[in-house]
Amino acid sequence: MEKNKLVSLLSHYNLPDSLVKWSVFGKGLIHQTYLIDLGEKKYILQGFNQNVFKFPERIEQNLNLFGKDQGLTQGLPFQLPLPIPTKTGSLTTSFDGKLFRLFEFVDGVTLQQIQNSRQAFLAAEAYASFSRWAEQFPIDSFAETIPNFHRLDLRYSRLRDVAKNQAPSSPEESEVLDFYLGQEKLIAEYLQTIGQVPSRLTHNDTKINNLIFSKDLSKVEAVIDLDTIMPGYLLYDLGDLVRTVANTEEETSLNWANQRIILPIYEQLLAGYLSGASHWINEAEKNSLLLGGEVMTCLMGTRFLTDHLEGNVYYHVDYPEQNFHRAKNQMHLLQSLQSSRPEVQKILDSLTQNDKN
Repeated sequence: MEKNKLVSLLSHYNLPDSLVKWSVFGKGLIHQTYLIDLGEKKYILQGFNQNVFKFPERIEQNLNLFGKDQGLTQGLPFQLPLPIPTKTGSLTTSFDGKLFRLFEFVDGVTLQQIQNSRQAFLAAEAYASFSRWAEQFPIDSFAETIPNFHRLDLRYSRLRDVAKNQAPSSPEESEVLDFYLGQEKLIAEYLQTIGQVPSRLTHNDTKINNLIFSKDLSKVEAVIDLDTIMPGYLLYDLGDLVRTVANTEEETSLNWANQRIILPIYEQLLAGYLSGASHWINEAEKNSLLLGGEVMTCLMGTRFLTDHLEGNVYYHVDYPEQNFHRAKNQMHLLQSLQSSRPEVQKILDSLTQNDKN
């Protein structure tokens, strides 16, 4: 962004005029983000992606609920950076045909991958602590920022409908499609489970890079990227951590034969999540955590494959087959998760028994 435009945009806020420097910040795939240096203080300026978030007013509504009483966030063991209001009191500002938001910069370290199992524990503990802290807010006041975002049954139905009109182009594609369409048992278990557990306020995008760690990596300083906070189920948040942290290969990897779950990391995620949730969650919710990794891996594989069949209209791809390859990657991870369920059940049983003692 040009300096004169940036200065004009920042004039919407009650800030000093001294723009020292600015630079593109982070590796986010959704929003365009800049680090703004005003000398004495730094800020994060974020361009808002309305192609993904079609209801920005819902996000503002949700985040305003947190911001009404700043004292409420004192109960958190980390920061929850909220957008800074403009001079007119809005959490977003329209400029040059786009929406932008401004945040105070939180100093620390953002990881793209964990370096040790302790970081997995801390990440899971932080996300669970957030949901436990958020229990003080009336959940019915929060809007769905992306409707049906993690509804596995609806994503499955969408894939089935698309597959009726778009035949697989190869035997390999048929194999992957048949795998996902063959997940009826998981869909039924998912629906049964969410019918037995309460709706909670969840983050819904629990990647490791949506946390800011202290510089020595000993604690979580902030939970960020709050746009997907909305009513959901705890299994979503733990599940996406399992999917993205406790695996041997990233979702873009083509080394499918090596893609599998890492049980010691999975154990630390479960232990951290139970630590953050403490005695707040009930037995049904604890048991539902076992399903989270499978649900979120199946969900993302289904979404990747659907997008591939529709011509890559949602996810950015570097080559035409990338969404199909992502779906195949997640298929192998899901197979590993499903075959490892007895071991994961033993881990969960041991952790919950220790919690009772």
